[in-house]
Amino acid sequence: MVSSTATSDNVAKFPGGPAQRTDLDGHDLPPSPAPSSPRNGRRRYALATELVHTEGKDQYGASSIPIYQSATFKQASAAGGQQEYDYTRSGNPTRTHLERHLAKIMNANRALAVSSGMGALDVITRLLRPGDEVITGDDLYGGTHRLLTYMATNQGITVHHVDTTRVEAVQERVSDKTAMVLLETPTNPLIKIVDLASIARMAHDANPKALVVVDNTMLSPMLCNPLDLGADIVYESGTKYLSGHHDIMAGVIACNEAVIGDKLFFTINSTGCGLSPNDSFLLMRGVKTLAIRMEKQQASAQAIAEFLESHGFRVRYPGLKSHPQYDLHWSIARGAGAVLSFETGDAGISERIVEAARLWAISVSFGCVNSLISMPCQMSHASIDAKTRRERQMPEDIIRLCVGIEDANDLIEDLSRALVQAGAVAVTLDGFHATGSAEEVGKQPLIAD
Repeated sequence: MVSSTATSDNVAKFPGGPAQRTDLDGHDLPPSPAPSSPRNGRRRYALATELVHTEGKDQYGASSIPIYQSATFKQASAAGGQQEYDYTRSGNPTRTHLERHLAKIMNANRALAVSSGMGALDVITRLLRPGDEVITGDDLYGGTHRLLTYMATNQGITVHHVDTTRVEAVQERVSDKTAMVLLETPTNPLIKIVDLASIARMAHDANPKALVVVDNTMLSPMLCNPLDLGADIVYESGTKYLSGHHDIMAGVIACNEAVIGDKLFFTINSTGCGLSPNDSFLLMRGVKTLAIRMEKQQASAQAIAEFLESHGFRVRYPGLKSHPQYDLHWSIARGAGAVLSFETGDAGISERIVEAARLWAISVSFGCVNSLISMPCQMSHASIDAKTRRERQMPEDIIRLCVGIEDANDLIEDLSRALVQAGAVAVTLDGFHATGSAEEVGKQPLIAD
């Protein structure tokens, strides 16, 4: 972890405009939009208010930040000078407005917006060097697993996959070679909960240079702020809850240490993966409705999880008190989120359920206003080979539900029809209940001893 005392004169001061600077290796850096700090002395409102309330400097007083659809900006002189913007790859007023707003709601000093969630992770992992070691979970988003596998195969990075629900499992792997501890919670799709605070504290005590990085996509800033729990870097796929409509691709990175922020910005500026002005505008618009969307989605997810559990299915959702890490989750989060998974005991039955659903669109991803259904082992996690999935106890029959903002009763009714049509339940005069295979699965513990 980089100490704030490492900040030097080559780092932009808060909250003033940027100056021409050099990176840690002495190379010139172009002007960077001034970082934004939520700790600027003004009153803080409830998060639902902060999501909507923006502070802009538009010359016409526009309540919605304009789209500065320009690749270049005119300079005051041939020498360039201290002008804030010169080329959109390096900075754009629309993206800056978004980044400052994101920094505020993520409790960060610096936020950076890039072209996708995986683009965000790519930028972060460029902090690694050959010989470095990464500790991460054994239940990861498939794209994250794919990128880490590539790095381990081609870039001399050692990756340790462990059960991150056990702090001691992470502790056993931390060494002086550990450069990064990469965490997700809840995990995807097994919905396991990770003790972010305890792992961050342990990792920093064992190796102060290790960076704790958290993918917060499943919860969003509405429900969790990993930086407040000890993380050094947090990132999210803006395609999911932040945008909420699945009409853009975006990624967000946030941190508090200026030196880390400058390193991340250097990569973004060098590779040109910064979020476009138009997509920055759309993401800004989506963020404003995050609170009301999440409130509706969570309420519906809770009702659906209770419905499935009451009919004998094994359900994985931190809003259920049957979840073995229920208390841990609520100690680090302000809500249970809107993603849950359940098992039927038979992959064929699960496939028929997914295909029988009508309101639930078969699709990867989550966080959208419309509800989605998928079989992770065949879709989002298909890049993880079957042998590895078995070793990590990922059930082939698991179904993931990503709840949208539709009427909860309609969603339950549609799911009920799909369950009956697929033969997943036995129908009696008293209603219906999971068939034998599913019912037996429901008796198994969510987390193996």
